[in-house]
Amino acid sequence: MLRTTFSAALLVYVAFSPVAVAQEGKPLYLDPSQSFDLRTRDLISRLTLEEKAALLDHDGPDVTRFGIRSDKWNQCLHGVCWDRPTTMFPVSIAAAATWDPPLVHEEATAISDEARAIYILWHQQPDLPAQHKGLIYRAPVINISRNPYWGRINECFGEDPYLTGRIGVAYVKGLQGDDRKYLKLAATLKHFAVNNVEKNRQALSASVSERVLYEYWLPHFRDCVVEGGAQSVMASYNAINGVPNNINRFLLTDILKQQWGFAGFVVSDLGGVNTMVHGHLRQQVGLAEAVAQSLNAGCDFSDKEFRDFIPAAVRGGLLSESRLDDALYRVLRDRFRLGEFDPPDMVPFSGISPGVIASPEHRDLALQVAQESIVLLKNKGDLLPLDKSRLKRIAVIGPHADIFTPGGYSGKADRPVNPRQGLQNRVASQTALLYAQGCGITNAEDQSASIQKAADLARQADVAIVYVGTTLAIESEGRDRASLALPGRQEKLIEAVYAANPKTIVVLLNAGPLAIPWVKEHVPAILETWWNGVEGGDAIADVIFGAYNPAGRLPLTVYASESQVPPQDEYDVTKGFTYMYLQGRPLFAFGHGLSYTRFTYAEMTLSAHRIAPDGEMTARIKVTNSGRLAGDEVVQLYLHEVKPCVKRPVEELRGFQRVHLNPGESATVTLSVPGKNLAFYDEAIHGFRVNPGPFEILIGAASDDIRSRRKFEVVSSDAR
Repeated sequence: MLRTTFSAALLVYVAFSPVAVAQEGKPLYLDPSQSFDLRTRDLISRLTLEEKAALLDHDGPDVTRFGIRSDKWNQCLHGVCWDRPTTMFPVSIAAAATWDPPLVHEEATAISDEARAIYILWHQQPDLPAQHKGLIYRAPVINISRNPYWGRINECFGEDPYLTGRIGVAYVKGLQGDDRKYLKLAATLKHFAVNNVEKNRQALSASVSERVLYEYWLPHFRDCVVEGGAQSVMASYNAINGVPNNINRFLLTDILKQQWGFAGFVVSDLGGVNTMVHGHLRQQVGLAEAVAQSLNAGCDFSDKEFRDFIPAAVRGGLLSESRLDDALYRVLRDRFRLGEFDPPDMVPFSGISPGVIASPEHRDLALQVAQESIVLLKNKGDLLPLDKSRLKRIAVIGPHADIFTPGGYSGKADRPVNPRQGLQNRVASQTALLYAQGCGITNAEDQSASIQKAADLARQADVAIVYVGTTLAIESEGRDRASLALPGRQEKLIEAVYAANPKTIVVLLNAGPLAIPWVKEHVPAILETWWNGVEGGDAIADVIFGAYNPAGRLPLTVYASESQVPPQDEYDVTKGFTYMYLQGRPLFAFGHGLSYTRFTYAEMTLSAHRIAPDGEMTARIKVTNSGRLAGDEVVQLYLHEVKPCVKRPVEELRGFQRVHLNPGESATVTLSVPGKNLAFYDEAIHGFRVNPGPFEILIGAASDDIRSRRKFEVVSSDAR
């Protein structure tokens, strides 16, 4: 079972002592010529115990004696939260569906540009009547959607640790910038760890083996910390094996700070200490003791409970001042790296113009992300794309046709384009759009009359497009879904429209997977378009009319039925969760997505047929656009261990690349797999190891569409 005791190797905290004043009477902490390390230590040496406590409250008071403003933090999952419009990109699950880390990096860069511009704006105009927040941002959410009912799937990057890691690293680097000295923003990874159930989340405990924890629940966090350099990690509300994460020393200190070398700060989830006391601990300890337990476990930053109870915890011997100073060092050093204590002309991001906020360029980028995220699930008889020059009447139907769903943790939308508006923007002038809502999204009462009206409208049209899905009222923070089916009467609406007009296209706008077997079996064309930002309506229309060739891929499994899904309180993914351990066939597989053109694959070649556990295998494969349209293909590499000594995935994503090819054009895609990506976690040694023996590389267009297979063998160094 998972160890929850602190390891014998004690965490060495930074010792602080007063330092000399810099030249000309300037305090050392205000001297930009000194290192951030020395400046941070100097500032801490000058603070009183109460000031230290105040600076560890994210929403605490300003420390006016030193001119330190409370940061107040902010959110920016797919756009900066502000009380004025900012660019709203598609939700995170849509960004993952692009399978395009460079594009996600570009999106995160645009978001961080807007965040910095807002910060610059209110500094230049202190009386600006708008929110004044700092540069610590609580994004991205990199929890994985093991639980398809989870209400926050719109916020995450899907069910796979490898894909989440690649998208997450790109996002973190875009948010924090590429300057070697200064941070653009401080990114916060949410929510650490094993967090994807909303019901009773402040009191539930996830039972997880050590192996499953390291193999499934942690790799993407490690990627974003070690490779991405994320500066903050948020401890989640839940417990793991009975230990609340806010006081889980094994998680926050042993793994995060010692094993991974994390130098940033851990922050509790909002109200994390208070909710822990009243939830997990059932008020068996007081707040002062809970604050001390949190800090001693490795939580560095929190809410007013830190400000109110740290002094008493230190004076009462519950918390050492050296551990307090270590927590403060982690938080304040990042604030130095954000440039808060330096002249603006020294900080490379200070020249970002407020003109980037909700700019046309960023809106164009939002359109591109929306386009790349759209997944063509089915296209029988090549119904799509529609030739708009031949259409006289299009029936535009469904409860999602004329609304805009923003998604969670973003800002105010600037002139969002809904699906109906997008069609109007892109349709030919001679084509009439016939609109009927048909039914609501959530209400299940009899709507036969309005459904019949929609069917009658569809009968009059050349083609019918039905827009259905979910909203934040169905899946969001604090609200898990009760069913994987389309809510309300939406499937009845599709059935009626299809009966009236077989040329029916279903457009899904949702976050979590929808089990729609009837729709898949009968309706000729289905698009998954997510909640896709301010340009979403135009992006959908571009795909429908062929101005953009879809190439999005599913970042999650769409289960064929709810009976395939293990219980939500089963955290062992090997029991049937995700594409790796799914029992039976999915409705739509992980990695699935069609195109308006066709791609052919040659046989792959391998760089070797035998490698050492610490070696590397490189696979090369030629991909050709053999169709008549330009388009993107997402080449996916999966691994399978042929003779594992423990239960391993049927296949496991270990590489991918999105490539653009013109008709007749070919490209050779090269994907490398280091030996460490072949490893499993061995609980006997409490570490990863590679099992010698045969492995198989599978390359294809989806997890269920493998085009080429090759075997190789891992041999010990002595056997080579």
